[in-house]
Amino acid sequence: MNAMKTKPELPSDARGEISNDYFRAIANYTYDWESWLSPSGRLLWVNAAVHRMTGYWPDECLAMTDYPLPMIVPEDRARISAMMHQAKAGQFGNDVEFRAIHRDGSIRWMAVSWQPMYDESGKHLGFRASARDFTERQKLRDQLRLHAEHLEQLVQERTARIAQLEMHRRKMEKLAALGQLAAGVAHEVNNPLAGIRNAFALIKGDMSPEHEHYELLELIDREIERISSITHQMYQLYRPSAQHKSLLTIEHTIADVVSLLEPVAKKYDVQLEFHPAKRPNEITLSEGEVKQILLNLIRNAIQASPAGENVSIAVESAGHSVRVEVSDRGEGIAPETLSQIFDPFFSTKTGQPRQGMGLGLSVSRSLIEAMGGSIEVDSQVGRGSKFIAVFPKE
Repeated sequence: MNAMKTKPELPSDARGEISNDYFRAIANYTYDWESWLSPSGRLLWVNAAVHRMTGYWPDECLAMTDYPLPMIVPEDRARISAMMHQAKAGQFGNDVEFRAIHRDGSIRWMAVSWQPMYDESGKHLGFRASARDFTERQKLRDQLRLHAEHLEQLVQERTARIAQLEMHRRKMEKLAALGQLAAGVAHEVNNPLAGIRNAFALIKGDMSPEHEHYELLELIDREIERISSITHQMYQLYRPSAQHKSLLTIEHTIADVVSLLEPVAKKYDVQLEFHPAKRPNEITLSEGEVKQILLNLIRNAIQASPAGENVSIAVESAGHSVRVEVSDRGEGIAPETLSQIFDPFFSTKTGQPRQGMGLGLSVSRSLIEAMGGSIEVDSQVGRGSKFIAVFPKE
């Protein structure tokens, strides 16, 4: 005959109540870190979970005079001391976060809750504290925070990029309008200018070089040529003429430009220093446009330099592009002005007579961007400026 299965009996006293040993076993096998403290805050009992979470055994905890502070990171001890003060005053608390120091030096994130305890007669027995380990949850929280910060950074970068593009769009619209106006003015000026030039050529041809006013005719001729050059720049600002590309060595082109500008440099008492690259750099671009860009940049550097100073021109290969750096030791450009220097008709040479109409940099940037290159500026007030023309090799 099979034995009948019976339910296991719970440990109990003579009255049939569950014994204290049974409750102690439940408390010891509770997963959370459980503590019972006296009304004065002295530790009376702690379960075995404290060893798993902190590396300290219950008897070591009972020997501590300031339990549980030695197992708490210094930055969080004030928070736990405040919790102990509230608990001794008979208050309840829930989910106060702190960091525990394991004996091996690792840090665990905890959340403690507490409540006062009383016997059947209402006598205050102290308070119970229960600490739960949520380190893994905290790691996920930190990861989410990092992801949120990263997303916020991406949003800010994208917003800044959109604002930059919008600013660039408005600037391009402004430049297009100004360029169209400039081209119209240039067209209207060119027609009477052609008549003036032809008539003047007849007058000059009938006058002997020995005439006392012949030098004035030479001056008029130069001024007519200057007007013609300005109207050509105005055309280039709006509608750059397409020019044939050819294979050229940038160092040779720079040498030609330096040679052309030597008289200008001599006039300003400025020395031109050319530092070519160790190996010649070949590019496939319109030589006329490259020369025009370099003429504008180097001439500006000469005009910005004090007498006796040097203008440096250096070449550097950079992957699929060539960088030409033109440096002067002038007064530099103020930060509030730097963003305007490429605007048409804007010039920092207001105190210098006969220095053009502020079209050189605008035309240069239009030309080099049409090539797929760029112009960069690095300027410090009182220390000079450096303009970097980046030319694509093909």
